[in-house]
Amino acid sequence: MSEPRRALVTGASSGIGAAIVERLLHDGWNVTGISRSAQPAQPRYSHVALDLLQADRAAITAALDGLRINALVHAAGVLRVGRLGELNEAEGREMWRLHVDAAILLADVLIPGMTDGDRVVLVGSRVANGAVSRSQYAASKAALVGLARSWAAEVASRGITVNIAAPGATDTPMLQDPRRLASPPRLPPTGHLVQPAEVAALVAFLLSPDARSITGQQILLCGGASL
Repeated sequence: MSEPRRALVTGASSGIGAAIVERLLHDGWNVTGISRSAQPAQPRYSHVALDLLQADRAAITAALDGLRINALVHAAGVLRVGRLGELNEAEGREMWRLHVDAAILLADVLIPGMTDGDRVVLVGSRVANGAVSRSQYAASKAALVGLARSWAAEVASRGITVNIAAPGATDTPMLQDPRRLASPPRLPPTGHLVQPAEVAALVAFLLSPDARSITGQQILLCGGASL
């Protein structure tokens, strides 16, 4: 009997990350989650308490020492909004650190040790194309596209795929942040926000054998908002 596949999921304690963990466990994966907050024990799930805003390469290497994974899913994220003239440099650095720098460190530590046919998925955003009051967030998510396409080209010969699942406004606790009151999300043409489980379903597909020919792509889930 083959050994169960193991995925590493960041941002595992809430929102999209938590939904991805739930879906992968349902699909038979073993899952290791990374988040700042503690997670209850459950079958086939282990947790690594790690603050990716503070972790450097040494901390990530130490925390994941000996971990063998078949899939890396970087879902940790934060959204801060601001218009020109009101942009907060510290918040911009925080988003870049979590979305981009953490992705680079995780990939650099983990992808070289992956085996042929393994998978990488970064959770991006439709806002990577630009949106009013979200310029710093958009910049950090747009950077993931360049990373994913570069890594995809680098490891394609090994059958490792690297893709981006890019949702529009998603019904997560992030939308309830009081700092977003001046810039609430608009419902897309389909009339409903994206659900975390829908993002998780796309991620699960991208990790599956059926998605072996999809790599270097940014796939949108936006309810028609990009039309």
